[in-house]
Amino acid sequence: MLNKLRPALSRVLTPAGLALARTPLTPNAITVIGTIGVAAGALALFPTGHLFVGTVVCTIFVLFDMLDGALARVKGTSGKFGAFLDSTLDRVADAAIFGGLTFFYVLQGHGTNDRVMAGVSLFCLVAGALVSYAKARAQGLGLRCDVGIMERPERMLTVLVASGLSGLGVPYILPIGLWALAAASAFTFGQRVLAVYREASAPPAGDGG
Repeated sequence: MLNKLRPALSRVLTPAGLALARTPLTPNAITVIGTIGVAAGALALFPTGHLFVGTVVCTIFVLFDMLDGALARVKGTSGKFGAFLDSTLDRVADAAIFGGLTFFYVLQGHGTNDRVMAGVSLFCLVAGALVSYAKARAQGLGLRCDVGIMERPERMLTVLVASGLSGLGVPYILPIGLWALAAASAFTFGQRVLAVYREASAPPAGDGG
């Protein structure tokens, strides 16, 4: 859903891309730096209970990572490997964020509810990976699969907002956010499976029967 804002976001990021084009940085380097920053922030700060600071660090590097596309467009260096690297390292960043929250509940929690939330966090990671994999596999088969209420931008927004507010002391917001994210991700996966089934089962265009 938030992917529909990409054209407007691209225009906003273009000036930053122009500025970065005057530096030695490459789009792939930005992708790697952004992923390392997110992973370091999430795995070092979330498990120790520093949810707000961890969210700030992760958000900064998530936003930095978005500059790779702007720089690639300015330099005219967009390519298949860059797209592959970006998508692959997105999974690494996702794993770090939800893994960090899982460790948070395991290390900081002392009751059954904390163990349940650790499981919900892991489910969010797996469900999010399945959502992304379903689209990638469908596109590999020549199908579109452009559906879903909870794509990666929505997942990142939900988990980072919930984590940050929890770090500021807002009660119950992180469990609510994770449960909502788990349900929406599972629903999105179902949406994509159904969309692929319908498209794959449809008669070829121009087939009048």
